[in-house]
Amino acid sequence: MPVHSQLLSVLLPTYNERENLPLAVYLLTKHLDASAMDYEIIIIDDGSPDGTLEAAEQLQKIYGSKRIVLRPRARKLGLGTAYIHGLHHAKGDFIIIMDADLSHHPKFIAEFIRKQREGDYDVVTGSRYIAGGGVHGWDLRRKIMSRGANFLAQILLQPGVSDLTGSFRLYKREVLQHLVERSLSKGYVFQMEMMVRARQLGYSIAEVPITFVDRVYGESKLGGNEIVSYLKGLLQLFAST
Repeated sequence: MPVHSQLLSVLLPTYNERENLPLAVYLLTKHLDASAMDYEIIIIDDGSPDGTLEAAEQLQKIYGSKRIVLRPRARKLGLGTAYIHGLHHAKGDFIIIMDADLSHHPKFIAEFIRKQREGDYDVVTGSRYIAGGGVHGWDLRRKIMSRGANFLAQILLQPGVSDLTGSFRLYKREVLQHLVERSLSKGYVFQMEMMVRARQLGYSIAEVPITFVDRVYGESKLGGNEIVSYLKGLLQLFAST
């Protein structure tokens, strides 16, 4: 079932993204309108103290409740569970998952759709590490950390994709549903597990080059605790796959 006239659901988990969300939504609507696809943007806010939900409510008034769907949660419960929560409420035949902090530019979605149509792929994943992809705004330390995390994951998990730690993807709805049911991870490792499980279950995966841009506003949520959680999660995933 290639992407054509079906509905596309974009899942946007947010935590303290009041500054970034209006621009992210504007760019999404601009590029999705140009793609001539029917779509909905599902904002899953995890109790942000900075007024992200209020900003989302304003955006819903501007763009309408058919386009902007709000599915907030009372507190921060983690990225993996945010996607699962969003999936429960999504009506789309296809699901896009991406970050709300402008590190993933919506202009690449057209390329995801084109690639999916080309081979009727189950999953199309964005890669910073294939020809045409890249990273902007990171210092050397972040680049080394990212490459190191990806390299370690490649060795342990052998997923067959070049950018396992990325989180900008298009899934067929039923494929994502199946992967989520099989998934054990809930944090940052969730994205990696999706790819490893997809490969194990024989789903077809394609990659498209993307440029990742460091967040425009706000603090990066990747701190020491997240790095420790990543390593723990990676080892658990290695042991369970």
